[in-house]
Amino acid sequence: MFLLSAFSVVIFINCCYYLLFTKFSFLKTSNEKPTALQPISLLICAKNEAENLKINIPFWLDQDYDNFEIIFINDASHDETLNVMEKFAKEDSRIQIVNVENNEAFWGNKKYALTLGIKKAKNTRLLFTDADCRPASNNWLKKMASHFTEQRQLILGYGAYNKASGFLNALIRYETLLTAVQYFSYARAGIPYMGVGRNLAYSSSLFYNNNGFISHMKIPSGDDDLFVNEVATRKNTAICIDKDAFTYSEPKHTWGAWFFQKKRHISTATYYKIKHKTLLGIFFACTLMFWILAFLSMALLDWEIPAVLIAFRLIFQLLVIGKAALKLHEKNLIPFIPFLEVFLVFAQLSIFISNSLSKPKRWK
Repeated sequence: MFLLSAFSVVIFINCCYYLLFTKFSFLKTSNEKPTALQPISLLICAKNEAENLKINIPFWLDQDYDNFEIIFINDASHDETLNVMEKFAKEDSRIQIVNVENNEAFWGNKKYALTLGIKKAKNTRLLFTDADCRPASNNWLKKMASHFTEQRQLILGYGAYNKASGFLNALIRYETLLTAVQYFSYARAGIPYMGVGRNLAYSSSLFYNNNGFISHMKIPSGDDDLFVNEVATRKNTAICIDKDAFTYSEPKHTWGAWFFQKKRHISTATYYKIKHKTLLGIFFACTLMFWILAFLSMALLDWEIPAVLIAFRLIFQLLVIGKAALKLHEKNLIPFIPFLEVFLVFAQLSIFISNSLSKPKRWK
């Protein structure tokens, strides 16, 4: 009886979270026409990204936007990154370059490099992406910038990954989908807690008024989510979920590379505000306990009641996350959501354990 009661409580808490996620999943896309657009600076920090820059710079330059500049930040690369930047800069006056050399105080620190890029920008509205990110359309810049207002100074976008065959690709895209559902839903609920540097915009005044990255400068990662966690509020944050405003990048192709990437991301989350860590921790714990108790309940109890509880929770999950998957154009993940969730939650548990023994010390 205790096992069944505990299982029921876990499912109830799980469903409360999915009810919260409906704030994003069932959000109607706005058809409002953008207001007058202000000049904007697009910033890309690149470290050893010569090949990706060759591919993606034409997409950035092709944006349908009247007044923008591109700030390329070469973060102490040792490949042809700087040469590629300079080649395109000679052909287009909208491009500005910041060449960052390592120093003893900020050795290999992306936040230091980004800060120099932000200081170089001549416009107060800033849009950030990564060197390996391709905009979904030539309206990306316009769609993201249209959400800026006098009050809304922080815009959260969606950074998707390219679709490919294989379980690892599906898992990465599912984890990206679930993360987006959470940070968009929390923002809609008035408690924004993170964004992704693959597609993020904010004003320079928001950056300077909060002393930039100074409070977490020594942490290797977190130029995106830690900054958002620190400065985002109910009033200053907006989300942009128009399909033309997505960015797409190539996911990791090996389990080892993905595991290291997630170690870095999860280690950064330990610096979130306590209320955010608590909310995220409870969701993870309840998801983990759901699958553990589902197995125990089916093995130790009469199967009928546990089966009904499991079915109810899975249907509710598929309804909410499936709707979000349609919104974020990940339709082919929907039939596999339960299987992907099982693998992801136990993979995350192993990463938590690994991070307790050794945390990543570099961003790239």
